[in-house]
Amino acid sequence: MLRLFSWHAQADGSGCLVVLDRRSERRVLHELLDAVRSGESRALVVHGQLGVGKTVLLDHLVDQAWGCRVERVSGVQAEMELAFAGLRQLCESMLSGVERLPGPHQEALSTAFGLCGGQPPDRFRVGLAVLDLFAEVARERPLVCVVDDVQWLDTASVQALTFVARRLGVESVAVVVAVRESADVPEFAGLPELAVTGLPDEEARALLSSALVWPVDEQVRDRIVAETRGNPLALVELSRGLAQGELAGGFGPVSTAALPSRIEAGFRRQLRQLGADTQRYLLVASAEPPGEPLLVWRAAQRLQIGMAAKAAAIRAGLVEIREQVLFRHPLERWAVYQAASAEDRRNAHRVLAEVTDAEADPDRRAWHAAQAAAEPDEDVAADLERSVGRARERGGLAAAAAFLERAAELTSEPARRAGRALAAAQAKQQAGLPSAALGLVSVAEAGPLTPLQLAQADLLHARIAFTVRCSDAPPLFLEAAGELRSSDVRLSRETCLEALSTAMVADPTGGGTSLQDVTEAARSAPPAETPPRPVDLLLDGLVARFTDGYAAGMPLIRDALRALREHICAQDALRWHWLACPSASLAWDFEIWDVFTADFVQLAREAGALAVLTEAMSSRILVHTLAGELEAAASLCSELESVTEATAGPPVPYAASLVAAWRGREEEARRLTEIATAEGRRRGYALGLTITGWAKALLSNSLGQYDDALAAAREIGEQHPEELGMPTWAAEVELIEAATRSGKPEQAIASLERITETTGACGTDWGLGMAARSRALMIDGPAAEDAYCEAIDRLARAGVRSELARAHLVYGEWLRREQRRTDARRHLRTAYEMFAAMGAEAFARRAARELEASGEPAPRQAAETTSELTAQEMQVVRLVREGLTNSEIAARLFLSPRTIEWHMTNIFGKLQITSRRQLRRSSSGGVDPMAHRRSSR
Repeated sequence: MLRLFSWHAQADGSGCLVVLDRRSERRVLHELLDAVRSGESRALVVHGQLGVGKTVLLDHLVDQAWGCRVERVSGVQAEMELAFAGLRQLCESMLSGVERLPGPHQEALSTAFGLCGGQPPDRFRVGLAVLDLFAEVARERPLVCVVDDVQWLDTASVQALTFVARRLGVESVAVVVAVRESADVPEFAGLPELAVTGLPDEEARALLSSALVWPVDEQVRDRIVAETRGNPLALVELSRGLAQGELAGGFGPVSTAALPSRIEAGFRRQLRQLGADTQRYLLVASAEPPGEPLLVWRAAQRLQIGMAAKAAAIRAGLVEIREQVLFRHPLERWAVYQAASAEDRRNAHRVLAEVTDAEADPDRRAWHAAQAAAEPDEDVAADLERSVGRARERGGLAAAAAFLERAAELTSEPARRAGRALAAAQAKQQAGLPSAALGLVSVAEAGPLTPLQLAQADLLHARIAFTVRCSDAPPLFLEAAGELRSSDVRLSRETCLEALSTAMVADPTGGGTSLQDVTEAARSAPPAETPPRPVDLLLDGLVARFTDGYAAGMPLIRDALRALREHICAQDALRWHWLACPSASLAWDFEIWDVFTADFVQLAREAGALAVLTEAMSSRILVHTLAGELEAAASLCSELESVTEATAGPPVPYAASLVAAWRGREEEARRLTEIATAEGRRRGYALGLTITGWAKALLSNSLGQYDDALAAAREIGEQHPEELGMPTWAAEVELIEAATRSGKPEQAIASLERITETTGACGTDWGLGMAARSRALMIDGPAAEDAYCEAIDRLARAGVRSELARAHLVYGEWLRREQRRTDARRHLRTAYEMFAAMGAEAFARRAARELEASGEPAPRQAAETTSELTAQEMQVVRLVREGLTNSEIAARLFLSPRTIEWHMTNIFGKLQITSRRQLRRSSSGGVDPMAHRRSSR
């Protein structure tokens, strides 16, 4: 049985479980709704333990109850003694229908709900009155009553609802109640039931993975899944309380965070009732994350713990022995560890280290030995250092940082301690933990460091500064690069490249170093070795571009991008893709930008490199947006928000504001641009401010508010005159359209000259297509038509679907004004269908208005058909068009193949197609240019 959930984080740090499948349970709910819509009535009791997902299923029921009136209430323990309190709350919005009931029923409800005085009504009569009220309300449309936590409902309300549930017939009414255990509310015995149990292992692992931002060791994951018995809430709550190290193979101190007081007190009371040896056995088991039974038992024997102690733990129900030693509840594991003294914990880790095979699992042995050490120990620290590479492979950067940090703590020799602390700081920074990294840098700087290490520490300070305030970073990078000239030429050049890349996105108006200053400093970097590395080519290309112009810099930049794509290892790719991505957009090379961003996101996820994952996701969102994949872009925006919350980082809604603008969500776009602008100014992040300005201009153009669009685009050039790559050009393109549409073409002349220069030097279909479209807006006659046609041809080949749709739109508008209505309708219809398919609502409305003005009503059904697809279904469609199988799509989306099959069935039904081939062609808008672009790689 397929049951799958996903964890969706909220802006305030909380979150909610969202049901993604639970196929059999959903089928029961859907059948109930179908019956009610067809005129039947149904009752259903949903039961299952706390956190198993009852409320999530009720949420799904409510969401799917289209065409129905839904009334919902939850039992409140504090109101259990208030007769009819729950029923009154459920019926509150229906009380206007009481007047249509027979007199006795009116009186019964009015008295029961305290609306008038009188004798306490007979509960049988109240039940009849409620049934009558429900039936009356359902005359207008089917009624679905949902009651959660019935065990906390007052007895009078429970009895009345039971009466109604047992007497439903053909009123088009559903009564659905949820309770932890059906025995808790015996009144509902005999009614149809839906038992909600824990998730099977496969789906529980998927849920745990969706709730985690950090990489998790497979053994630790399997142990958590087993101990939670697939309880979704337990999986999510436990994962939120674990540190990176605890998930990365258990290579982190076992959490001693305080449990909720009542739970902790209960666990400790039970522990105190056990013998000392049993408590020590439980401690050993709690200190071994994978919970291998034989290993735990061998360690216990080293502490002279006998079989009787183990049996007592099992008999008490605290643990059970299967493939792993499993605690009854995962929180009990942490409670056991927390209750032990520091000396007892060290002893447990000592014996675990002794019995762990040094050849089969040297990393775990080294970690246990480190946790057992009470004072510096060079042998243990060296073992930890040797395990760093393997730890990174198993648990990502967090595991590597945990090993290095503990190794530094166990090192007594000052210089070696400083070096290990510096290495740990570097890993922490890459893992997205700047505060922890800064603390370790301070530890390193307290010890003797070599000149090279001092420069590396300064480099780390610069990288951390960039995450706080961008404009502070370039001079720090330049200082570090100067210190490295004599000791490490390669690293000096790399640091110059980092200085240049940060200056490209930083705002110098607050007193920071300008892009020109950094470029001049980078120009004096030591010469590259022969043959030059890809990063050397990129540095030289960017320097040439910003000193000698596009024509001089583009050949080197293209060579660098080609070399980065073909001749760079995964570790270096993770380091340099964050610069390769904007450089690809700088070169107007959409295909390679697409490849780099996809690889960048995947590499950052696999490594757990959250410091760069947000940048990777932001770049990928821009690619999705320009490709017309707005649903995919919106989905990635949600994931990006979760990552920033997990790292306690500042909000980064720059790309999200652009997505909202493209989707025509005016209120959302303006809210996000306001947040992004404030954050961009705080950080001195000029690129972010440029993106939000672009979003403002684009939104205004889509709404036909051309004066506002012109003002927003001009503001970018006035406040941030230095070129920041593609977002700057995009704003120039918006300015050209706004100026021509508002009757001020003279204000677009300079922008067109810059666009023409940059795209001419690059020579790509994307760039030349955008230049042709912009040029067409500025001229008339046959030359304008030639330019429009060139733009459409080139943008179609480039796969930039959103800009292609706009080219059809402006060409159609021009044709209509030339009185060529038949030709205009063809292009306006194409634009409308493309915008509707991708979810660009405001542009679709603009195209519809023009189409109607040309004499043809817009085919509105196309937009409605597309909107039926959910965000997840749109993701599946996108991946099908890439040629992925169901299994491959499941792996990409962290779902099961059966879930994908279910989505495919829904998609086929909604789009009224019967094959994957039709899906690749259909699209809610015709053939997908992206499919051709990807297949031609």
